[in-house]
Amino acid sequence: QVQLVESGGGLVQAGGSLRLSCATSGGTFTTYAMGWFSQAPGKEREFVAMINMRGDTEKYADSMKGRFTIARDNAKNTLYLHMNDLKPEDTAIYFCAADKFYDGYYYSDSRAYDYWGQGTQVTVSS
Repeated sequence: QVQLVESGGGLVQAGGSLRLSCATSGGTFTTYAMGWFSQAPGKEREFVAMINMRGDTEKYADSMKGRFTIARDNAKNTLYLHMNDLKPEDTAIYFCAADKFYDGYYYSDSRAYDYWGQGTQVTVSS
């Protein structure tokens, strides 16, 4: 059973930073493309970032470019999201997800991902 567990969320002032982690177990982490998605109250789940199996390709939503960095440590089966210059509009629950069948195109569609964590809350105050 593949399990993903996010951690590292919390309350931070605008302009601050956080590092989210996603610990994985029960699967073959190195064969999964991994993504981060966010969901604010009353909003659809939105793409944040993706990293491929090798960690040599990264994709970001336009609003996160230059502020967020996705990374993975395949030796630790762990995914990270480094979040800098946080803004109130970044407030959301952040989910990590695993894609068993990465095709290099549909990474921004949540339906492409096969496994999901429970999410971790990020709240950015102004």
